[in-house]
Amino acid sequence: MIEEQVVLVDPQGQVQGVQEKMQAHREGALHLAFSVLLYRETAQGREFLMHQRALGKYHSGGLWTNTCCSHPRQNETIEQAGLRRLEEEMGITGITQLHDIASFVYRAELDNQLTEHELDHVLVANINTIEMAPNLNEVMAYRWWSQSELEQALATAPQQFTAWFPQVLKHVIHH
Repeated sequence: MIEEQVVLVDPQGQVQGVQEKMQAHREGALHLAFSVLLYRETAQGREFLMHQRALGKYHSGGLWTNTCCSHPRQNETIEQAGLRRLEEEMGITGITQLHDIASFVYRAELDNQLTEHELDHVLVANINTIEMAPNLNEVMAYRWWSQSELEQALATAPQQFTAWFPQVLKHVIHH
C-alpha cells in the first residue's frame, strides 16, 4: 500500500513539499485541502448534500459535513481531486465540473490528538439529479439539508458539524 501524502503549502498556497498525511495532522503542518458542497435548487429553496462521517474515520467521526472533503495528491489539480473523491467517498459519478469559489486557511485541534491546518478550497456544483452509492468506510449517513435548516443547526448545535464546515457554508452562501 502506498503511503498517503499531503501537499504542504505556505499561507499564499505556494507548494513547500509533501508529507505523510498522518504526520502532517499530528504536527499541524499547513497543507492543501478541498471541501466539495453539491447543491440543488428546489421550490422551497436551495438544498445542500451533506454527509455524516463514518465513526471509523481518523478524526471527526460521526460529525456532519459537506458532500465530501479530502486532500489533492501531488500533481493533481484541486478540481481533479474533488471529482476523484466524490466517486471514492460518495459513489457519485457523472459530474464533469466543479467550481473553485473560495479558499481559506484554518487551524483546528481535533480528536485523536490531531490538528487540521489547511488551506481549504471550496468546490461547488449545482446538480438536479444524482445517483450515489456511498462508501461505508467513509460515510455513515447522508441527506439533503435546506439552507435554513443548516443555518439553524449551526446556531443551536454546532458541535454536530466538522470544524471546517461553518466556513465552507459561509463562502457558498456569500458566493
